[in-house]
Amino acid sequence: MPTGLTQDAGWEIGVSRTIRRPLTAVWDFVAGPEGAALWLGLDGPLPTEKGAPYRTTDGVEGEIRSYRPGDRVRLTHGTSTVQVAVTPGSSEDRTVLRFHQERLASAEEREERRTHWKRVMDRVEAELT
Repeated sequence: MPTGLTQDAGWEIGVSRTIRRPLTAVWDFVAGPEGAALWLGLDGPLPTEKGAPYRTTDGVEGEIRSYRPGDRVRLTHGTSTVQVAVTPGSSEDRTVLRFHQERLASAEEREERRTHWKRVMDRVEAELT
């Protein structure tokens, strides 16, 4: 099976980075309005209730699948599923931020999303440091 293709979730991609900021600072940013605008394209706050719908400024619709404050949010995004998670790094001033997207249509879309999430990660890190 090719890299990135799974039996259950189709094509998927994950991007992670350790950021030199405390976990609460990283979570507060990615779950807050500025961060949600950056990584999801929302114009307003990220919904937090399971099943809550949202619509991006580009017209993509989805719904919240799970929201665990200070840990992760999982949501549908069109036909795919996106998860954003934070975990403690090697010290209190480091946090691992992860973006994971599954149910992608093809290897080509997987590579497009890899490029997208790397750019998002660069922008998040620039905002936080």
